Order: sequence, then structure tokens, then C-alpha cells
Amino acid sequence: MNEKSCGAGNGFKEAVCIHTDKVYDSCRDKDCLENIRVYLTADGQCVVDRAINVKCTKAEIIWVFSDIEPVPFNRGFYSVDLKYFFKITLAVFTGLGRPTEVEGLATFDKKVILFGSEGNAKVFASKYKQDAFDPQMWKKTNMPSAVVEVVDPIALGAKVLDVNDKCCCDDDFDLASIPESVSRVFDDNLILGGEQKRVFVSIGIFSIIRLERRVMLLIPAYDFCVPQKECVGATDDNPCDLFDRISFPVDEFFPPERGSFEDDIEGGNSDCGC
Repeated sequence: MNEKSCGAGNGFKEAVCIHTDKVYDSCRDKDCLENIRVYLTADGQCVVDRAINVKCTKAEIIWVFSDIEPVPFNRGFYSVDLKYFFKITLAVFTGLGRPTEVEGLATFDKKVILFGSEGNAKVFASKYKQDAFDPQMWKKTNMPSAVVEVVDPIALGAKVLDVNDKCCCDDDFDLASIPESVSRVFDDNLILGGEQKRVFVSIGIFSIIRLERRVMLLIPAYDFCVPQKECVGATDDNPCDLFDRISFPVDEFFPPERGSFEDDIEGGNSDCGC
């Protein structure tokens, strides 16, 4: 039996109640962030101060901080404030030899309004422990939670400007506001002030933001889905058995034509109600 179609065609057996996260509202966005500043470490700034050109070779998402607040006079709606933290990898050209790789931090602030419904119940739970008092779980609520899905940004461009340039303005960014978990990504502390040149990058990001609540839902159930496939792995006696079942990677040697990608995209489209 194919696990993906487990129970299909039999008609649902019963209606069951489950406790899960329900999406009350969601949105997707495509943001083009132009000329956002990159904050560097002391060593990285020394290299940039001698730069004649820079290139953004990679942009990665480190963390997204979210904060939810109710919208006044608009029942059930919440504002979601987001702060994105990006790790930017730069190739810095100083005119001597190969470019030097430098890493820095860039940030982006965003706000969206989503429907999260009403309700503020306190939730208490315990965990079973045999022949002993059950451990008590920390108090929770059924207030909405924000979930952000984002892929690593696309690097669109980078430039280096002298601080004396009229287009290079001071900002009010506070390095103390950077979470410790983000700061630990870099080898040294980030600095602010005293630089001769600054780096600005342009990146593009795709994101999906949603508000969820833990609720009980009644859904149709077919049956328990018991895996039918046996777990198979390489053995100490003959590890080549597993390798023999791996198909030859033709695409690695003969990159597929553009039409192959278009066929996959068209074939994968489905009406999911989004």
C-alpha cells in the first residue's frame, strides 16, 4: 500500500477532534530592499576602508523577530512587527590581489496587519509520570502566534560609499538591540562609528506571514496510517547494496534544458485554494 494514499477510497471512518494550530489569516510578500546598510566587525571595516569596489556574494537569513499587538478599534485584528536579520557576505576589492571575503549584518523592519480573532483563555497542562506527581507544564494562552516563513534573500547589488558623501547619512541604529544569538554568528563584535567607508546592499526576499491559534477542530478520519515500507539501510557486510539502488545522476553530467524546468513547474501547479 502506498503510504501517501493510506486509507484513500475507503470513505472516512469517523469524525475525530484534534488539537492543532489553525491559520486565521496569512499573507505573502515580495520585498526589494534597496541600499540597506551592512554593519561590519572591526577587521572587516578595516578592509572596507581600503576598498575600491565591493560585491555581494551571498545573503542569508539569520533570524526574524516578531511582535504581535492588537489593533485599536479594530476587533480581532493584530499588527505584526517584524525585524529581519541578514548575514551578508561581501567580496571586497582593494586593488591588490584577490578580493577579501568580509561578513556583516543587515536588518530590515516590516509591519503587517492580519486577522487573529478574539479569545484569551489560559491553558494549564501536566505530563504523565508513573508512580509520581505529574510534572506541571508552564502556563500558556490561546492567543495568536505569528509564524514567518522566508527563504534566503537574493543578492541584487552592493556599493561602497565614503562617509563624506552627501548620500551617506547617519542612522540611528543601536547595536545593543541586536540579540546575542545573532551577534554570535560573527567572529567579532560589530562596530558603529569611526568608519571611513560604508557598504550598502540591495537584496530581494520572499516571505509568508500568518497568524495561528491553538484550537480543537473536528475532522474526518479514515484510519490509523501504519507504514507499509520496511526501513532499509546499508549493512556492515555489504554497504554496496544501498549504493546499487541509487539511480545514476544523469542531470549532474547533462544539465537539463529549460523546457524540463518549465514542464516540472506546469505539472506541479494545483488549485490549493491559496
